[in-house]
Amino acid sequence: MIGGGCYGTFYAGQLERARVRGATTYDRILVVDRDPSCRAARELSPDSSRQLVVEEWGTFFDRFLDRPESAGGAVPPDAIVPSPLMPHLMHEWLVRRARARWPSRVTESRAVGTPAGTPYDRLGPDGTRYLSFADWLCPVHCIEPATCPVIDAPRSWDMSDAVSDLTERMAQTRSVAGPVLFVCRHRVFGVGMFDVSMVLAGDRVVAQAGARGTPVDVVVGTISACHGAVSLLHLGPGH
Repeated sequence: MIGGGCYGTFYAGQLERARVRGATTYDRILVVDRDPSCRAARELSPDSSRQLVVEEWGTFFDRFLDRPESAGGAVPPDAIVPSPLMPHLMHEWLVRRARARWPSRVTESRAVGTPAGTPYDRLGPDGTRYLSFADWLCPVHCIEPATCPVIDAPRSWDMSDAVSDLTERMAQTRSVAGPVLFVCRHRVFGVGMFDVSMVLAGDRVVAQAGARGTPVDVVVGTISACHGAVSLLHLGPGH
């Protein structure tokens, strides 16, 4: 659970309600927040299956995603519940992994300069491109059903297609790999998540793209059906 603020507190509470009602099962919930007095710590009732991890998000993922079972190729049955307002943490993790893999190689984030063409399409100060098919205010905690609750019509779009199209257009002018997509989908009681296996698979895509030793940009997106954040992981020439 990314963050122990309003979103993380709500999502953790929803998962506990789903478990009580028999809608889901889990071994434990890790709520990750750097503040030991965050909202989740103050407002959620004690639960033996929930743990507050007081740590910076990046530090947590460097440790959590580098466990022996991950290094050995096994896929842990874990999932990540993102916050709508978090930085592009999975992209940042991939950048750190690439720098550790190729310490003498230029490895950096670069701006996604090509527009995706979605109704909302904005380039952030750090070069991340934020996308949405909604040009309206979405309901809080929308699960993105097949029928959009705002326009009361079928949802005819999916952000995976938009990012794939963006990647194809970028590949017409330079070497591009991916897209590496971490796709958040609704699971239960309004809580969306993506599997850790997606993250590990994305790291393998970066490793394969960089193994050629030639410069390449890897398109990385954390997305849902309607919204997304897209970044570029640039690998310079290998030595």
